[in-house]
Amino acid sequence: MEFTDIQTLAIELKQNIQKVIIGKEDVIDQLLVALISSGHVLLEDVPGMGKTLLAKVLAQSLDCSFNRIQFTPDLLPTDITGLNFYNQKSGEFEFYPGPVFSNILLADEINRATPRTQSSLLECMEEYQVTIDGATRKLEHPFMVIATQNPVENQGTFPLPEAQLDRFLLKVKLGYPTKEEGINILKRFKENNPIDQLEAIATKADVLMAQNLYSHLYVSDEILNYIMEIVEKTRRHPYIELGISPRGSQALLKAVQVYALLQGRSYVLPDDVKAMAKPVLAHRLILNQAKRVKSNQAEGVLEELIELVPVPTEDELIRERK
Repeated sequence: MEFTDIQTLAIELKQNIQKVIIGKEDVIDQLLVALISSGHVLLEDVPGMGKTLLAKVLAQSLDCSFNRIQFTPDLLPTDITGLNFYNQKSGEFEFYPGPVFSNILLADEINRATPRTQSSLLECMEEYQVTIDGATRKLEHPFMVIATQNPVENQGTFPLPEAQLDRFLLKVKLGYPTKEEGINILKRFKENNPIDQLEAIATKADVLMAQNLYSHLYVSDEILNYIMEIVEKTRRHPYIELGISPRGSQALLKAVQVYALLQGRSYVLPDDVKAMAKPVLAHRLILNQAKRVKSNQAEGVLEELIELVPVPTEDELIRERK
């Protein structure tokens, strides 16, 4: 597989997803960035915006195993990971795998479960394995968690801890459709649900090859320096209590490499970094008490911060590539 094959795969997946989803091209691109870079996605918006539908459409576009978990306050960690049960006929304990043993896992309304249950995904998302009763079982690749949460519903919800948020490569907000898009949605879903006719157009092998290749995309030292300048400023900003960790900077690098591929290039530009900085970094920032007023305050601080970082010029990038 070549870089052009990844681009073709992304185009075909995007076109297939758009058979159901109206508009939201940026959101679909970000979802594909997470898929190809082996990352996880947190979809956040008000109820009824199509978060669950988007996740199901992506899963149905792939010839991969898919499971969905409806998170509720009484959900237990073993309901996710599985458990050992005693088989009276054989007289031995047998392992019953939970829904986490799949390629695409939809964690619907993840913030409705208790922190104890949420924490059962930490090992799965970071190390791609599950440890139960001292026995570690590897998860099959590819493995991707797509979680949804509704920010406006406070009753009966539990905020995701920083360690859990940091496991998500991207945090994506869908936003309301335009009037024209809303009319098209009404027409498309008036008689039937188009997802019922959707077919898989990419195999598990296609996804794995793309995940193994994208990291070879060229990234100049100037771009690496640009990324680290942004990261360093988050660690020294007066409004930020905890800045971006090394895991966050690595996540940004992965995301911009795939995003550049989706734009039809075999190299990264500063615009790629700017495009992916907010969805990759904003949810990882912890603001000090004086700035914790609005949920989107981190995004505003990040935008202001990025504007202060000198952007590598075209001459510098060309000179280094030579």
